[in-house]
Amino acid sequence: MRALMIQGTGSNVGKSLLVAGLCRAARARGLRVAPFKPQNMSNNAAVTIDGGEIGRAQALQALACGLEPVTDMNPVLLKPESETGAQVVVQGRRVTTVRAADYTQVKAGLMAAVLDSFVRLKSQVDLVIVEGAGSPAEVNLRANDIANMGFARAADVPVVLAGDIDRGGVIAQIVGTQGVIDPADAAMVAGFLINKFRGDVRLFDDGYRFIQDRTGWRGFGVLPWFPDAHRLPAEDALDLPSGGGTGLHVACLALSRIANFDDLDPLAQEPGVRLTMVQPGQPIPGDCALVILPGTKSTRADLAFLRAQGWDIDLAGHVRRGGHVLGICGGYQMLGHVVRDPDGIEGTPGETPGLGLLDLETVMTADKRLTRTTATHAATGLGVEGYEIHIGRTDGPARSRPFAHVTGAPEGAVSPDGRIVGSYLHGLFASDTFRAAFLAGLGARPSGLNYGTAVETTLDALAAHLEAHLDVAGLLDLARAPAC
Repeated sequence: MRALMIQGTGSNVGKSLLVAGLCRAARARGLRVAPFKPQNMSNNAAVTIDGGEIGRAQALQALACGLEPVTDMNPVLLKPESETGAQVVVQGRRVTTVRAADYTQVKAGLMAAVLDSFVRLKSQVDLVIVEGAGSPAEVNLRANDIANMGFARAADVPVVLAGDIDRGGVIAQIVGTQGVIDPADAAMVAGFLINKFRGDVRLFDDGYRFIQDRTGWRGFGVLPWFPDAHRLPAEDALDLPSGGGTGLHVACLALSRIANFDDLDPLAQEPGVRLTMVQPGQPIPGDCALVILPGTKSTRADLAFLRAQGWDIDLAGHVRRGGHVLGICGGYQMLGHVVRDPDGIEGTPGETPGLGLLDLETVMTADKRLTRTTATHAATGLGVEGYEIHIGRTDGPARSRPFAHVTGAPEGAVSPDGRIVGSYLHGLFASDTFRAAFLAGLGARPSGLNYGTAVETTLDALAAHLEAHLDVAGLLDLARAPAC
């Protein structure tokens, strides 16, 4: 078994996409390959085949490898619940919630779990491609680091540093990283690559040579901008396309703690759908046919956030005009009369009035439901594949009109006129037949989009893009057997 780690000069430099592309390229070369990210911070999680949760990016990377996602691919997942605190998920299970200021002490005890998962994962494949988090240049976070150089040195995994030329200053990004990190950390870096280049790559020849000469690191190439990146599941809700285009207008509220927004990915690919992410301070567009209340890491806090934007007033007007509303997971909980949290599971104990669009109430409970789910849509009888990842129980008279059935039991709720729908099922729009029927019911023309095939095709194109512009063979040769 060999391993290679891709670290970045900062957040959002394209590490996740690079790892996905390298995974698919290695697989095409006949290697058994798996992704690994020691620590991720994201509220966009995936449910694994072994019943836990990991970052959505690692699920995409697993798909690139032709593997089912497992918790060992992302042993530590941080899920922000507030501006200063996050839920800590270790090997797929929530273990605690900590303030950001206290996490340094907590992570000191997490390296053992990280290495345990890494050793188990690497025993099953020929190659592990590891993704770092943020940047190793964040030297204030170096103590007890498990995400970047702390892991690389503990596991003896060589590092390639990726810089983002699109945001500017890429020479300083890479040279500066070498200048601020510990010399022993810098010794782990075997090379660099440049990501997201636009225009004539030859114009950067002098800058590329300067980086090589100044750092002594080997360059593995300059990767032009990959225009089809938007066709892959988004790691960040800010990466979702918004506005423009024509067709059925669907608006999704960009809640402050939006979670599991992969529900939107298939809609963003539909040629007959115009998806708008409604940002804070913006009104809900008056011409939209459907408003989606997405999942959230904190339902009560985001109910307050929603009201602070005036979206509750906009929603009432939308419903009066005959518009449709879909609430998913936390958004489903918001549609009821009240959300109660007597034990302070999400924060301060108490209750918050809901939007009153469905005759339901929700009570937060400590137990968390994590499962892949196969359901039958009640209105059409069509199959729906999805997953559940939530706390809380929702019940009330509206449940007598379920959205779907799961092993014969009702799931979700629908208003008497059918225009307000709530469900705990994430990922439901990835089911092509159901999505087509749902959108047709709103007046959209059928497109014939096969979402799963489109993702696979884009992963193949990404791998080919890397092969054409980077020294992929050199990168794979750089990987070595870890000492741990």
